[in-house]
Amino acid sequence: MGKITDNFSMEEFTRSETAERLGIQNIPGNRERLAIVNLCAKLLQPLRDIYGGPIHINSGYRCPALNKAVGGVPTSQHLRGEASDLSIDGKARDLLELIEEHRLPFDQAILYRKQNFLHVSLKAEGENREQIIVKQ
Repeated sequence: MGKITDNFSMEEFTRSETAERLGIQNIPGNRERLAIVNLCAKLLQPLRDIYGGPIHINSGYRCPALNKAVGGVPTSQHLRGEASDLSIDGKARDLLELIEEHRLPFDQAILYRKQNFLHVSLKAEGENREQIIVKQ
């Protein structure tokens, strides 16, 4: 599948312990691949460059079977390759602050404080909402 940008690969977006455990083939189609490339090029790689350290993808693309297995909502942007859950060795809030400070494009940014990760999405088509949600 290969490298998308300097710091992100397609394997990172499709890797899932749940998929492996359940024997689910988590393979994106062409449209989802394009959305993943868009997400990496326009949001994740610029964020990584600004942050200056590793950003870990906890969950990227999810095929319908995987999304159902992990309890994802049927309208999840993960299904379209437009979303990723991120963590860093530190506070995920730092990533949200960098997105805001540097005005990086995004559709949703949901900070999960208790679990210390940031869900980010970027639409492949259409207008982005720039919606920020903070959950405990």
